[in-house]
Amino acid sequence: MSPSAKQSMADRALVSARQTLDVEMAGLTALRDGLNQTFVQAVTRLYQVEGRVIVTGMGKSGHIAGKIAATLSSTGTPAQFVHPAEASHGDLGMITVNDVILALSKSGETTEFHPLIDYALRFDIPIIAITASKTSTLAKAATHLLLLPDAQEACPNGLAPTTSTTLQLALGDALAVALLEQRGFTAGDFKIFHPGGKLGAMLRQVGEVMHGAESLPLAPMDQPMDQALILMTNRGFGCLGVVDDTGALVGIITDGDLRRHMGKDLLTRRTGEIMTRAPKVIQPTMLTAEAIKIMNSLRITGLFVVENGKPVGFVHIHDFLRMGAA
Repeated sequence: MSPSAKQSMADRALVSARQTLDVEMAGLTALRDGLNQTFVQAVTRLYQVEGRVIVTGMGKSGHIAGKIAATLSSTGTPAQFVHPAEASHGDLGMITVNDVILALSKSGETTEFHPLIDYALRFDIPIIAITASKTSTLAKAATHLLLLPDAQEACPNGLAPTTSTTLQLALGDALAVALLEQRGFTAGDFKIFHPGGKLGAMLRQVGEVMHGAESLPLAPMDQPMDQALILMTNRGFGCLGVVDDTGALVGIITDGDLRRHMGKDLLTRRTGEIMTRAPKVIQPTMLTAEAIKIMNSLRITGLFVVENGKPVGFVHIHDFLRMGAA
């Protein structure tokens, strides 16, 4: 293939990608503009559920349903995916009268849904339907109907689920976030369900990872710099904290401070003369992610951790790198 042909293919790919995203963004805009009180009612129903949210869908909608179930579960709303085809072969037993069914189907005529719908109607189990057809079997059986807009699929043949599944996923996220906010779900709550990986590391509190008080390089304000430099070097944090008579942190000496005060009298001067006053500090209850953000914004590599103004720990960017948070 000639270079010009390759370039032409690449150009067409970019045009196609942008057209796909334009079509899907138009669908998302229509979805947003069409939200109404039915969405509020669905959120209220999900918030009040005593059991679990049973999320179900077939084919591509099933993949989206699985993701929605996972998102709900990880943000404080217990949820479970049930495959509609397996439901009629015994998995209906997973659904109780205390649950709510969240069913996804663009057409609303998915054959595999029929036994599940019959079961829900028989035991008065609420159904929240996400579908594009308000006259479909699923829509008519729904307690709450979340109607998808009549949006064009991004597929040029108008066949492959593209825009429709994007809308399902976005609506599922909207439900999950609305419920999260209703429950007052915090980052601390989130950490309980996400202890692993980088996300889990970023949700740990600084107090869990900091170097303790026994490791801190601290000196009084009147300590000669020759002694302070030995302490600063031995502790290996690249800085020295300066405390007053009450033990409160009042300053910090870094490599930059040493360079700024470099001279033949440096070693005879006192820490209080060299230090930078009112250093940036953090609390032990702060999340690792917040501490990293502060370090990045200030372009520094370490922070003293204080309680009531007194240093209780120290964290270095290398600590966050080792635990996979940075």
